[in-house]
Amino acid sequence: MSAFLEALADHAFLQHALAAGVLASIACGIVGSYVVVKRIGYLAGGVAHTVLGGMGIAYFLGKSPIGGALIAALLAALIIGWVSLRLRQHEDTIIGALWAVGMATGILFISRTPGYNVDLMSYLFGNILMVPRADLLLMAGLDGVIVALVWLFRKQFLAVCFDEEFARLRGVPVDLFYLGLLLIVALTVVILIQVVGLVLVIALLTLPAAIASQYARSLTAMMLTATLLGIIFTSAGLALSYEPDLPAGATIILLAGLAYLLSALGRGLWLRWRRTTTLTEAKR
Repeated sequence: MSAFLEALADHAFLQHALAAGVLASIACGIVGSYVVVKRIGYLAGGVAHTVLGGMGIAYFLGKSPIGGALIAALLAALIIGWVSLRLRQHEDTIIGALWAVGMATGILFISRTPGYNVDLMSYLFGNILMVPRADLLLMAGLDGVIVALVWLFRKQFLAVCFDEEFARLRGVPVDLFYLGLLLIVALTVVILIQVVGLVLVIALLTLPAAIASQYARSLTAMMLTATLLGIIFTSAGLALSYEPDLPAGATIILLAGLAYLLSALGRGLWLRWRRTTTLTEAKR
């Protein structure tokens, strides 16, 4: 840990990595809470893996892979959202197909790119240590858009997540806000690509929020707790991976996964103890 702190003061790439972790945590804390509450993790996974197609095409054309990821994520969110709303009985099959086609398209375009650039593989598995300043600014901008949208339409998103029928009765355009929620998920996926890559993006999107849901009593508290947990996981994962030279993205996810398992186990034991205590007192 001391070696990491010393290096952090001297190396800009570590400072950028830490900042990327914080920026990613803001997005995954806010949007991940919606994903967990609405139970749309599979839809988010479909968006995330379809993104590779856009990145591969962008690389082939000599454009920014993040730009390609952003376009592909937004298009995938709209397609998956429409499928979810109109063809619910075939939802799993179509999302799975988009998932596979997106990955396959990305791989094909990557293989055909002149002078194949291995750096694209970092978007699959994450390379938080290589986040440039320009991408930090993009991540901050996307965070700003997400926070603004969630703040402006917090009541509508809340209604869509918890009671769609009541929202429809109150005149809320549920389908429109559902698509809007998926578009926000798409923006978050693009942010998280930089930190943990496409393969692990759903874990960071859901694990902090899943832990927070076990303790928070409101959606706002859940978002704040999930954001704080995300910052802790990304920062601690960076520190733990630095000296032994482990993959930072994978270390972050393993840390978050372990924390989730311990939290679920601890909460389960606590609830069982409380039930036992309550029953014992009732018998007296």
